[in-house]
Amino acid sequence: MTTAEKQPLEEPPSPADHQSNAPEMMSGAALVMRALADLKVEVIFGYPGGAVLPLYDELFRQSKIKHILVRHEQAAVHAAEGYARASGKPGVVLVTSGPGATNAVTGITDAMLDSIPIVVLTGQVATHLIGNDAFQEADTVGITRHCSKHNYLVKESDQLAHVIFEAFHVATSGRPGPVVVDLPKDIQVDPAPYKRPNGVSHRTYRPQVKGDRALVEKAVAMLAGAKKPIIYSGGGVINAGPQASDALRRFARTTGFPVTSTLMGLGAMPASDPQFLGMLGMHGTYEANMAMHACDVMLCVGARFDDRVTGRVDAFAPHATKIHIDIDRSSINKNVPVHLGIVGDAGHVLEDILALWEDRKKTPLEGDHKRWWAEINGWRDRKCLAFEQSGPVILPQHAIARLHSLTKDRAPIISTEVGQHQMWAAQYFGFEKPNHWLTSGGLGTMGYGLPAAIGAQLAFPDALVIDIAGEASIQMNIQELATATQYRLPVKIFILNNEYMGMVRQWQELTYESRYSESYSDSLPDFVKLAEAYGWTGLRITDASRLDDMIQTMIETPGPVLVDCQVAQLENCFPMVPSGAAHNEMILGPEDISAPLSSDAQALV
Repeated sequence: MTTAEKQPLEEPPSPADHQSNAPEMMSGAALVMRALADLKVEVIFGYPGGAVLPLYDELFRQSKIKHILVRHEQAAVHAAEGYARASGKPGVVLVTSGPGATNAVTGITDAMLDSIPIVVLTGQVATHLIGNDAFQEADTVGITRHCSKHNYLVKESDQLAHVIFEAFHVATSGRPGPVVVDLPKDIQVDPAPYKRPNGVSHRTYRPQVKGDRALVEKAVAMLAGAKKPIIYSGGGVINAGPQASDALRRFARTTGFPVTSTLMGLGAMPASDPQFLGMLGMHGTYEANMAMHACDVMLCVGARFDDRVTGRVDAFAPHATKIHIDIDRSSINKNVPVHLGIVGDAGHVLEDILALWEDRKKTPLEGDHKRWWAEINGWRDRKCLAFEQSGPVILPQHAIARLHSLTKDRAPIISTEVGQHQMWAAQYFGFEKPNHWLTSGGLGTMGYGLPAAIGAQLAFPDALVIDIAGEASIQMNIQELATATQYRLPVKIFILNNEYMGMVRQWQELTYESRYSESYSDSLPDFVKLAEAYGWTGLRITDASRLDDMIQTMIETPGPVLVDCQVAQLENCFPMVPSGAAHNEMILGPEDISAPLSSDAQALV
């Protein structure tokens, strides 16, 4: 007998062993729920319909994931955005096919422009009906192709697990954004294999996180030679996580450079910091826009040179050497040509710049530094945000300033709708921390604020969450009052009610010789009674002497509260860079306007 013959034969694997190594089979709907749970999803915002009933049946069978029933699919996406923006976690949406998906498109586009990580699960008719104009069929993939970061139509059940995990990877990595997963009804019903992937990546999507070392060294050399430097911070710093905001603050304090911010970047640098010049752009501060115009070296981090920041592009920071750090390669040189572009995560690149700067032990010449700050402080002395509250009529600026003063100790999370009130909130509500400012920047979506506040409140149940609204915008998704009531969310709404679509009226005054075509908000509801009808507490403020007391009452009242703060009707939002003007050609107040703005500037209104 040979040696080989003496060896014991290896027993064949038992059926049980084979079964334990094989992927578990379950319905597609059960698989989706299992995958979401494994991805640590805690909340889904959605609205049921026929094409997603298998998913809703699985929701009923489980207890790990909380579902929030909104009253409109657009609100579901905005709520997911608010949740994501406040918590840093991806938001999740579940809507049905056809009108459910198309109602979500505004929110998807909003998330795309503001780089908010959300995954939108949409129902679809069965695969054999696609293209037959079946009931509630829409080409969701085609419709969302240009307003989502990526989208999928799942046609094979064995691809379902991979697609769900990959969707979350794509939504949260690199430049965040919305990802749509279209799920035909038969795919939700058919059995599918589930095995949690060990690692997930996309076949072609490989975002660059670390900046090129040679380019970082070049950036440090440029900054070290600056006499009039400025740091221009955008929403990308906040999207990159708290470490990026921390790196921005440390770099600013180490160098002594002034910092300005886009609308979406507020909070990355504390508003109270003496190095912070405030927001720049169309309704930015005089000192921020003038410093940007006069700077000789600009470090742009996580911003995209939006037209509301640059004004006329050929006149934007004309003497500056421009350095642009962005995770999205396509954003560099897209709107404004730059001298040095660094592709990478804002936090990583700022840390590298800070380390090299400290190694060089190089700071700007003390005399040059002092002269630059003296020039900036001269612009600050213009006090461009000053106002005078006198008499009983409430100025909107005063209302926001008092709201900030009376709530700042609570570090509230603030959302807004879109319009004048949004700009006044950005100007007068000082944000000390990232992720406390939720607003629609790129798309400018009226109706964003209330559902976003609901999402943030779900992320932080004990936080003070306030939606600063206008009487026109709040009505765009007013039905979500019911959502807050149902889930006992103590959201507060603070309406600046001037009975106009304020920003539209302001442009009509300045550009169209005060022809207020359809901008007056006629037939407004009684907001107090409306709030009470939905189970909220309703308050009204009509006199400046009552403002502080009523704000305090709003804060102290348990549960959801709506405040109708009636403010001066014809107050305009200044400073203002007119469309078509350079960013240093600012109107600081009514006294700067001698005639209506040129109609040549109307294209960008």
